[in-house]
Amino acid sequence: MDAWEDDRVDLRTCLICGDRATGLHYGIISCEGCKGFFKRSICNRRVYRCSRDKNCVMSRKQRNRCQYCRLLKCLQMGMNRKAIREDGMPGGRNKSIGPVQISEEEIERIMSGQEFEGEANISWSNNGDSDYSSPGNGVSESNQPSPVSTPSSSRSVELNGFTALRDQYIGTPVSMHYQYLPHLFSYSAHSALMPPQARSLDPQSHSLINQLVSAEDLEPLGTPMLIEDGYKVTQAELFALLCRLADELLFRQIAWIKKLPFFCELSIKDYTCLLSSTWQELILLSSLTVYSKRIFGDLADVTSKYSPSDDELHRFSEEGMEVMERLIYLYRKFNQLKVSNEEYACMKAINFLNQDIRGLTNASQLEQLNKRYWYVCQDFTEYKYPHQPNRFPDLMMCLPEIRYIAGKMVNVPLEQLPLLFKAVLHSCKTSVSKRPE
Repeated sequence: MDAWEDDRVDLRTCLICGDRATGLHYGIISCEGCKGFFKRSICNRRVYRCSRDKNCVMSRKQRNRCQYCRLLKCLQMGMNRKAIREDGMPGGRNKSIGPVQISEEEIERIMSGQEFEGEANISWSNNGDSDYSSPGNGVSESNQPSPVSTPSSSRSVELNGFTALRDQYIGTPVSMHYQYLPHLFSYSAHSALMPPQARSLDPQSHSLINQLVSAEDLEPLGTPMLIEDGYKVTQAELFALLCRLADELLFRQIAWIKKLPFFCELSIKDYTCLLSSTWQELILLSSLTVYSKRIFGDLADVTSKYSPSDDELHRFSEEGMEVMERLIYLYRKFNQLKVSNEEYACMKAINFLNQDIRGLTNASQLEQLNKRYWYVCQDFTEYKYPHQPNRFPDLMMCLPEIRYIAGKMVNVPLEQLPLLFKAVLHSCKTSVSKRPE
């Protein structure tokens, strides 16, 4: 950890267990462990029992011994359960709200589960509610990486996979955030309960995927990102490097369009409209997948040689904090999934073919192309990974998050981008390097 990070966190301790705090989480200063525990407990409507007198000591070493007393202290210290996002994704709601004071009666209702009895019992599948997915914490408290199937995702299987998600959206207008994902909420709900069946890949899917992969430039990035030892990188130098890297990645997207198998099916006007609306998303997707070794390797090394000033640290915006948290979550999700080149090529095409963009001349044609590659990707993942029945919906649910992050990054002031990249790359690289082999 860099000195500037030490200065910010070493003087703060978690109000729950006394461990080193990482920031303001759900209204109070707390560590990543207690933050994740509180989120899991509330999202999954957990009801715990204390085998002692409901006054167990909370410390870094003993916090896991009694979940009841840990949650009780979270509530007593003012953790705000209403600041937890309802979709289970990282990035709390109402961040300006501080600690909340609730009555003993309300605390008792939460601890006993009565508070949740009238609510729908929906369990969100692996959407960042494990410590593994919490920013700044690459392993769980047992010092082991969390598995792909967490207790919450196992419970989702009991709820027939995506039934809970589908039921929530049936009869209500689908958010614009998700409209470009066809039939996600009617995805085979019983597929997770059925044993995997060995089968072959549809010949047409095989052909279309090969065409998409052939259109990709998977060669290493050409932008030099090597800095000699001992050199201190300035904000201006790092910003210039980020601009050159973005230029190269954008140029690759322009070249990619001309190689697409459906290039002749759309007008130049529509291609221009699509690229101008999705280029940030395409660059973000490629940086987190096929180019991630270089981005989170060489570029991370460059950013480590940049030391922001106190003024830069104090001016870092709430928008930047949210983008940072979501980027770290998404990186860990992709690192967990180990996205193949074929899946990346399909995800990229699906994201690009967004019929909801304004100004298009042939949205219906785009919708048909989008569905084509949607089902091609589904066919491939079910063929290639028969023992991961939730892999395809997991991949598709990453796309709205990429779109959201890309939209938020536009609002981050340019002078804050070097600090944003430093924080994200440092956290991601640290969490991966700490993970047991």
